[in-house]
Amino acid sequence: MSSTATILAGVGPGGLATEERTGLRIAISGGGTGGHIVPGLHLLEHLRESGGGLGDLVWFGSGRGVEERVLKHLDGRTGPAPVEVLSLALEPRSGGAPSWMGLAVRTAPSVQRVRQALREHRTQVVLGLGGYVTAPVALAAKSLGIPMALLEINSVVGKANQWLSPLCQRVYHAWEETLPAGGGQRHLHMGPPVSPRLEPTDGEPSRSAAKRRLGFDVGRPLLVVLGGSQGAQAINLALAAGSGTLVEKGISILHQVGPGKMDQAAGLKSKSYRAVEYVDKMHRALRAADLVLCRGGASTMAEVAAVQTPAWVVPYTHHRDNHQMHNAQQLGDGVRVVPESTLADVLPELPGFMGERGAAERERMRRALRRCVPRNAARLILDDLERLANGL
Repeated sequence: MSSTATILAGVGPGGLATEERTGLRIAISGGGTGGHIVPGLHLLEHLRESGGGLGDLVWFGSGRGVEERVLKHLDGRTGPAPVEVLSLALEPRSGGAPSWMGLAVRTAPSVQRVRQALREHRTQVVLGLGGYVTAPVALAAKSLGIPMALLEINSVVGKANQWLSPLCQRVYHAWEETLPAGGGQRHLHMGPPVSPRLEPTDGEPSRSAAKRRLGFDVGRPLLVVLGGSQGAQAINLALAAGSGTLVEKGISILHQVGPGKMDQAAGLKSKSYRAVEYVDKMHRALRAADLVLCRGGASTMAEVAAVQTPAWVVPYTHHRDNHQMHNAQQLGDGVRVVPESTLADVLPELPGFMGERGAAERERMRRALRRCVPRNAARLILDDLERLANGL
């Protein structure tokens, strides 16, 4: 696999901007999963809305399909600034995550490619979103003397961030739980950045309006099912088996099955059930939902808390550090944790919970979510990146 670059807006040959621009010149590394991409997109949205303070962007990814889907509208989040997406050749030709030996072999040429891009874009500051693609970016930034920060979005520090944090001037933590003892000014608790469009749903009228915009019956409670950017087979199969009964009992369902997994959707011919590979308007779906059934990815947990929508969380338990369980626990009484092994058994409880009998419990969960994430996390991170870029 060779390195590839996609120029999205306003960049001339070789990645050089075609005209002088002012504003923050930043590089972001993140790829492989939505959790290593979406927080960066939220930061760019805030930067654009704050007055177009982006001067230049180069985004380093791994070239996986999820990146093409999630980053395809990247230029729309950045305004007129030049944007380049560059995929590093870190994965084996057969696909999948690289072995540690394979990663070591492929890192050196990737470092040189990153160095070249950082010089061409005259990058002032680098932000790593986690994952193995961040390793060559951190090494290149260190070799060029460009300040770098890491964002730890999970409530358990990832291995890449553990190893790379000594190379960085800052590590931003979404949750206080991951702050190291004696971290000083290098490790900062900022909260998870979320989209500026993710505002709390202010009662039933706004929830009904969001349902209407999505094309769902406002008289029926809406269940939004999210298995993460890759989908979740266990959730898909449980929903495929139980959706018919839920729809018969008055629930509407928006089911994100994941890329290439439409065969795992329920075979219902009903206006009250809709399966999609990916939810593009996530802010609208979360505002419309009476309940979210989801995995425990950090970005999903932050978005659920920001919109204050109750959630039943089915953590993926096959990670060694079980970080999705820890992520869900950060939301306290705002979520109910449902073990994957019991999901099919508890689905019949949904009609009662989402109906009038469960109204008080859902409101209690919304109140608990109000205290979970700060609203200004993106602004705090961007302000500090500006300071780093200016040598402060």
